[in-house]
Amino acid sequence: MPDKKQEGKLKIRNIKNGISIDHITAGKAPEVLKILGIDQGFKDSVTIAMNVKSSKMRNKDIVKVENRDLDVNEINKISVVAPQATINWIQDFRVVKKEEVKLPDELIDIVNCPNPSCITNKDREPVKSIFLVKNTDPVVLVCKYCERETESLY
Repeated sequence: MPDKKQEGKLKIRNIKNGISIDHITAGKAPEVLKILGIDQGFKDSVTIAMNVKSSKMRNKDIVKVENRDLDVNEINKISVVAPQATINWIQDFRVVKKEEVKLPDELIDIVNCPNPSCITNKDREPVKSIFLVKNTDPVVLVCKYCERETESLY
């Protein structure tokens, strides 16, 4: 007979070592996988839950990746597509560090400008894209060079 306390609870397998990214904007887990470079050739365990009910958000996605760490650049990219995400670093089945992502005020060489005429899209100009964060919910970015405004693009 099922335990009454466990009824209605989400069951996702624990991982021994790696990362768990929670509170991802619903439907954005595939973009997070792309940021992490996870594709069909990836060898370690990956667990994805999409459109899961949440008390913090209406619905959310969750991604767990065994034997994986994140660098600052990846965390900044995740903050663009999932500004409410929480990252848990796991060792020996225990959370050893927990961090909410924070969208930086300026994104350097993370987002490509959608304006084809922008200097950052010219092959002959070695200019890194720089976007300023105009709004965080929803995410709205402004290119520092051409001032093109865009929703979060990765």
